[in-house]
Amino acid sequence: MKPALSRYALSQVPQSWQAFAQGEVLAHQLENQFNLWWPRIFGYHLLKVGTLSCQLDTSACGIRHQINLAGSGDQVSVIADPDDLPFIEHAVDAVLLAHCLEYTQDPHHVIREAHRVLMPDGYLLMSGFNPYSLMGLLKLWPGLHRRLPWSGRFFSQARVKDWLQLLGFEVLYEQRLFCTSMLAQSQANSAFRLWAEQHLNYFAAAYVLVARKRTLPLTPIKPKWQLTNSFKPAVKGVSVRQQGGV
Repeated sequence: MKPALSRYALSQVPQSWQAFAQGEVLAHQLENQFNLWWPRIFGYHLLKVGTLSCQLDTSACGIRHQINLAGSGDQVSVIADPDDLPFIEHAVDAVLLAHCLEYTQDPHHVIREAHRVLMPDGYLLMSGFNPYSLMGLLKLWPGLHRRLPWSGRFFSQARVKDWLQLLGFEVLYEQRLFCTSMLAQSQANSAFRLWAEQHLNYFAAAYVLVARKRTLPLTPIKPKWQLTNSFKPAVKGVSVRQQGGV
């Protein structure tokens, strides 16, 4: 598996959805996607990791205790790094990672930490930028790699799914959305955009993944302490005399 550890410092990290062009529109579309799953998720604790995750509206979720975790921010209740969660194993029922992998030094370890703190059969909801979109290709344009959202590292949907399956997650849902280059501040409601959302969905700017942590039960195998006697006497209770005995 190709490592994802960053060899360079990230130039910019978004502190709000307003840091992106059309960021508020993207956040609204992500909320609509996650709202399809919140009614299916039950438990006691929801962990929202990253500043962008903390700012999403998750009021449709049935879990009342929601923890906002990030390195800084006004809506943060726990200040910590996404790749070093200050929780014990099997502590939360669901984890939300909204565009968190793109702006962390070790994104694979972020998923490992989410797997560690999740309860068995817990849910992981996440979103990311599609590198195979028009917005992703603009990262090659000189100068854009220092601007948001292009200052982060984009990981393909297939690669993130490989990470999830390697850790034992079962991917339940995947969807691409938001067909735009994210250069303009406003998104025009043009006929071409509507056509692109229907027919060019693979090249959309963002994607959503919903996975569930699966823990396979171990069935103990009882050791065979006693060997089966190959000689079975015809009459029970009759001992076999040794050869040469009376």
